[in-house]
Amino acid sequence: MTDGERTERQQVRGPEQEEQEQEKQGRLREQRSGDRPEGHHEPPSSSSSTADGRGRLLPVPDLSLVVLVGATGSGKSTFAARHFKPTEVISSDFCRGLVSDDENDQSVSGDAFEVLHFIVGKRLAAGRLTVVDATNVQAEARAQLVRLAREHDVLPVAIVLDVPEQVCAERNAARADRAGLPRRVIQRHQRELRRSIRHLEREGFRKVHILRGQREVDAAGIVRERRYNDLRHLAGPFDVVGDVHGCRSELESLLGRLGYEMRRDATGRAVDAVHPEGRTAVFVGDLVDRGPDSPGVLRLVMGMVAAGHALCVSGNHENKLGRYLNGRKVQHTHGLAETIEQLEKEDDAFRAGAAEFIRGLVSHYVLDGGGLVVCHAGLPEKYHGRTSGRVRSFALYGDTTGETDEFGLPVRYPWAEDYRGRAAVVYGHTPIPRAGWLNNTLCLDTGCVFGGRMTALRWPERELVDVPAERVWYEPARPLATEAPGGADGRPLDLNDVAGRRTVETRHMGRLAVREENSAAALEVMSRFAIDPRLLPYLPPTMAPCATSKEEAQGEGFLEHPAEAFAEYRAAGVREVVCEEKHMGSRAVVLVCRDEAVAGERFGAPGKGVSGAVYTRTGRPFFDDEAISERILRRVGACVAEAGLWAELDTDWLLLDAELMPWSLKATGLLREQYAAVGAASGAVFPGAIGALEAAQARGVDVSALLERQRGRVADAAAFTAAYRRYCWRVGATADAAGPEGAAGGVGLGVPAGIRLAPFQILAAQGRSLAGLPHTEQLALIDRLIAAEEILVARDGDGDRTAAGDGAAASDGGAAGGAAETGDGVQGERARLLAPTRRLIVDTEDEASVAAGVAWWLDLTADGGEGMVVKPVQALVRQADGRLVQPGIKCRGREYLRIIYGPEYTRPENLQRLRIRHLGHKRSLALREYALGLEALDRLAAGEPLWRVHEAVFAVLALESEPVDPRL
Repeated sequence: MTDGERTERQQVRGPEQEEQEQEKQGRLREQRSGDRPEGHHEPPSSSSSTADGRGRLLPVPDLSLVVLVGATGSGKSTFAARHFKPTEVISSDFCRGLVSDDENDQSVSGDAFEVLHFIVGKRLAAGRLTVVDATNVQAEARAQLVRLAREHDVLPVAIVLDVPEQVCAERNAARADRAGLPRRVIQRHQRELRRSIRHLEREGFRKVHILRGQREVDAAGIVRERRYNDLRHLAGPFDVVGDVHGCRSELESLLGRLGYEMRRDATGRAVDAVHPEGRTAVFVGDLVDRGPDSPGVLRLVMGMVAAGHALCVSGNHENKLGRYLNGRKVQHTHGLAETIEQLEKEDDAFRAGAAEFIRGLVSHYVLDGGGLVVCHAGLPEKYHGRTSGRVRSFALYGDTTGETDEFGLPVRYPWAEDYRGRAAVVYGHTPIPRAGWLNNTLCLDTGCVFGGRMTALRWPERELVDVPAERVWYEPARPLATEAPGGADGRPLDLNDVAGRRTVETRHMGRLAVREENSAAALEVMSRFAIDPRLLPYLPPTMAPCATSKEEAQGEGFLEHPAEAFAEYRAAGVREVVCEEKHMGSRAVVLVCRDEAVAGERFGAPGKGVSGAVYTRTGRPFFDDEAISERILRRVGACVAEAGLWAELDTDWLLLDAELMPWSLKATGLLREQYAAVGAASGAVFPGAIGALEAAQARGVDVSALLERQRGRVADAAAFTAAYRRYCWRVGATADAAGPEGAAGGVGLGVPAGIRLAPFQILAAQGRSLAGLPHTEQLALIDRLIAAEEILVARDGDGDRTAAGDGAAASDGGAAGGAAETGDGVQGERARLLAPTRRLIVDTEDEASVAAGVAWWLDLTADGGEGMVVKPVQALVRQADGRLVQPGIKCRGREYLRIIYGPEYTRPENLQRLRIRHLGHKRSLALREYALGLEALDRLAAGEPLWRVHEAVFAVLALESEPVDPRL
């Protein structure tokens, strides 16, 4: 911390200053708007304020520690019961009873007060007004309570009941449990009370109310004051503006972009800005210093605040300027000298008004039902709505690690990385090149005065609006690329980033929660089985199934049918959808770099010979043999180059979402243990059963019904075996004698024959997420890759090479149930890697187009094809109410579903039972994972650090641990 900053912090240590400034700001706000917070009254003077014309009103902050002070018998318990809720009052007598079953057992007073202090501390931590009902006539007892209040950043309030000794004695005598109380005890309490009254404020009590005599006590009333930083009743909408630093012209431009209409005085100076829709601007402080026109900024903001069109919190630069204007000695550094020079050109009235305005600024505001906190340098949740010098210091300066960087500036403690609060905290103070959400916090200081931008947040829309600086007005002490807490400064991955219950802020779906048990499951997978996290920037989401169908056609029942998918999108207002062929393989993400150097420099790829990664939807390497992955990457990279996409997309890397076939390539164990076992068992059992039934029928036994049923089961089992065999074939090693590097000067043709990669989306490129491209454009780019491979293969003379003769061991298929060498791994075909994705555009509001889409799906699935995925042509589509539309709905074929639900699922009795499906959780999961995937892509494209990208990636994997029917 610099000496200047340390000195400035020392100016905000006292809790009195914060409360006084809050009171002043509250009065200014009420004068300009006439909007008194509910239940609020001005603090009364002790002589004139009355309750119903009879007694005094005692103002008590709605979050405070109220300490009743008075001799035994002075009526403290009666007073507390009359003015406070029973749960708000903590009595020393009650705590004695808790400890010893006797409220008058003085021998346990030490333990009783430990209990009292513990309960008081818990209530204050929870933000509850608390009243301590004890004699509290001793300074030591009060000191412990004042410390408790300060520990929890609330104001201590003393209410003194100064009742005559005789009254106290009579009351004690009337109580059976205190009839024998010695008179000297009351006299001692009275003496201690007299000595204490004059020193209560000096002890740290912010408010002291003294009620003299029984009549005053009986006539007094309590009024609860809303804290002046508590504006929860104001719901906006708001426009929160980042640090201005004297850049008046840019501020006017930004307000104009936000829709505000400028009001000017006779000389043309901006003195107010009004939004036609009634929006309120909220300034995060640092209006002054460094820029060209600090007085102009003050004039505009002061006018907006006075007119009720804006709110403003204090920044550290206002704090320092205010001390200067009040005649205090301060160092004229960090731009203050320029502001002083500019203010000298203004008249005395303006300078006095500026000083008054700055004195009235509070440290932070809690807005919109507690959902939004605005401050200057950030604020942890435990300080929200609290009032103390410590809170004000943090709000103005943040916190530091105690170290300084290479520029001699303090290293900020990254409080935002640890923030998990419900309220969104919007702040400034530390300039960053771009604004971005981190754990529900947002820094809006984008360095306008240093040549960056001036940024505002629309709330509750969470939309960022900015304007560029007109020039560099002030040279920064360190480059603007340095990030604020939680920004893009690189650091290693940390277990604390993912352990426990997490919440991830997403641009497209708000805050998403991850349960602790799901985080633990994801950590197991990620730490033991996943690829190098530097090469794992994205995980694909699960896909929502279409609504359950009751369609019956030609005696066949359907569990899923595209009519439901088309109807769902039509109801969501999506007219144009694209139906994409669903390949039966395993989901694969492909990170392909132009070369090894790019993979190493951009992604930190370990070792030589690595130009990217091919991994599964759970982050595991797709191939045990890294050489196969590298051959696939080289082939894909060559296709990207041939298609001209490196240059067109201005990138050295691409991230692809794809399906890698055959299914048997990754699902060998599943095929052997689950599917092939069913086929083998049916082949072993049914022939004997059918033979026995046929022999019985030949002997005249009536088993025709049973025989017919068993023959049907044979047919179902055969259909089941045919269904999964369709997606299995042998994969052989390449016949390319050149080895892994491919033919000289060629395209890396060393891809094992039979492997097919069907990319269907380019997710991201350097500096850009491509997830928002329409799917028609995405598929057009994929078509160019496939066409490029045709050119490359023809050019390298590989057209005659086939899977036959490769001589490599089978990966799975024959052993898994007799898979034939057919389909995409066919003999006699060229050794291609990339497979096309067939598609059809459907107009959901055109019956003929919908019928064509259904017919296309029936053709795809007639021979056992998996089905199709229906997607809105436009990406990132929202419904009228702002909710995301499902990005894709899978509609699987009737025969393919035998693999999922069993050979006999199509029988009417089974189908009727299976149609009772609970899809809500699965569909919610699909949307949440989609939003997290988009967030990971946005962070990746923005160049954010690995831990920020992995926060969203890890959350996708964690959500996969949520219990959901795996058949959906």
